Amino acid sequence: MQPLKSRPAGSRALHQQSSIAVRPNGGLRLVIVADTHGHPHAKGAKLIAAQGPDAILHAGDIGTLAVLEELRTIAPTFVVRGNIDERRSDLPDVMAIKLTAADGGEGGCLLDLLLLHIGVYGVRLQADAGRLARQYGSKIVVCGHSHVPFIGRDKGVTIFNPGSMGPRRFSLPIVFGVLELVAGSVQLWHIDCETGEPWMPP
Repeated sequence: MQPLKSRPAGSRALHQQSSIAVRPNGGLRLVIVADTHGHPHAKGAKLIAAQGPDAILHAGDIGTLAVLEELRTIAPTFVVRGNIDERRSDLPDVMAIKLTAADGGEGGCLLDLLLLHIGVYGVRLQADAGRLARQYGSKIVVCGHSHVPFIGRDKGVTIFNPGSMGPRRFSLPIVFGVLELVAGSVQLWHIDCETGEPWMPP
């Protein structure tokens, strides 16, 4: 498996802006993964494909490029680098993603997401993440790093951590997240990689 290449020490964080068009009926399903650490769960790809995602987001700590190559066989994949990733110039640290109308016309941007690796401290949005969310007008911050699946709200922003789909840390679950946009309403949940069923906190 090909390692992620390094970026010069001291170089500035890379920011990228992207967009994802919703389906003609206004719906959209995103699968969100994080912290694969080069070893995603053996059932992960099959379970992700079963969700029928329009796109996949990876919130960092990828580990190896083979992880991204597999995800890209399922759906277009948007990715940021995490703290364990050896740096690549084509992987940003921060990605602002606009969910847009299918025809790109009336209605324009339906929802702004911010994708980064480290975004919270406990259940609170970190100051840098909050500043970036305000800068890009993001209503949802998607982040990883802690391996703890989490849905919360702070400073008027929804926070979504999909948890880790990689090797188990302590007694934490092995999960990924799903974001669905239906009739302008956002639904968020987690899928347990071991059971294939929706995961809920104990």
